[in-house]
Amino acid sequence: MNERLYKSLKWMAIMLTVAWIGWSFYDGFYAQRKPGDKAYFAGNNLFKDGYYERALREYEQALKKNPNHIYALRGKARSLLQLKRYQAALAAFNQAITQVPDFATTYANLGILYDRMGLHEEALADYERALQMDSQLADGPDWLTRFFRLQPEKPPTIADRAQYLREQLAKPPSERLLRQPELDDKQQPYQK
Repeated sequence: MNERLYKSLKWMAIMLTVAWIGWSFYDGFYAQRKPGDKAYFAGNNLFKDGYYERALREYEQALKKNPNHIYALRGKARSLLQLKRYQAALAAFNQAITQVPDFATTYANLGILYDRMGLHEEALADYERALQMDSQLADGPDWLTRFFRLQPEKPPTIADRAQYLREQLAKPPSERLLRQPELDDKQQPYQK
């Protein structure tokens, strides 16, 4: 290897290590944390790994420490959705909307909940509201998010599902096919 290249790589490695240690020190000792943040972050990690029951317990712990922790409330609602506790998820999503009424991702997830409950008109309305508030939701998860979720193929987005529901709801009731379990189960709640 070229001596000059070796020195450059060595110094780059040293600088990256120092930057990582500095960030870890800052994050551990100086970063401002609100009550409940530690449990919230633990819940997020568990949710991402598919441990929804444990994630729910962490989100609830965060809410005990800080009842106004909106991110923990949204996490709780997403966990309840994944656990198929639909009525409790509906109450949590509605509480989150009451606290922050202009957050598009909450409406997207509420649409997913309504869809799974078989309330397709309500689902479509919330999908459209979410897309109106944040058009980037139509893109779905980016490649990095899919990489961490081990999803090589792009899952259906709320825009895809809204289009499908629009087409099906325009048909006579006897011709509608509103559920596609193999596709519907691939749709994951949005995290933000």
